[in-house]
Amino acid sequence: MGNDRRTKILEIISNETIQTQEELADRLNKEGYAVTQATVSRDIKQLNLIKVPVGDGRQKYARHAKMQEEVDEKYVNVLRNGFKSMDMAQNILVIKTISGMAMAVAASVDALDFPQIVGSIAGDDTVMCAVKTVSDTYRVMDEIERLIKMS
Repeated sequence: MGNDRRTKILEIISNETIQTQEELADRLNKEGYAVTQATVSRDIKQLNLIKVPVGDGRQKYARHAKMQEEVDEKYVNVLRNGFKSMDMAQNILVIKTISGMAMAVAASVDALDFPQIVGSIAGDDTVMCAVKTVSDTYRVMDEIERLIKMS
């Protein structure tokens, strides 16, 4: 439940201007997550969220860009090194990997926090990701291709 909640937090702060922990707790409660301000405080710390200015003297929660870029690059390297190919069946994304790399690639995909991916499972050389919609699957595939081609 904690990972789902933290994923929802990232979704909320990327789409809305959330200025306080209380506001965030209220939004989470409206989304069906029974949380207290203390829980939200721990999640903010674990996600390394910071407050950034949005104008008019106001601030909002956001991800710490430099730290997130460094972490993401490590996961992108794992994805890039283990990736062989990918295909889709409706809203299921199937990623083929080098033998023995599926778990690492799945962990990287999970850590990269694609909001469209509901969850993933891995075998020895195959990762299956459940994606919210077919159009989201195309978006994720495009983003993975972009990440793999980056140098």
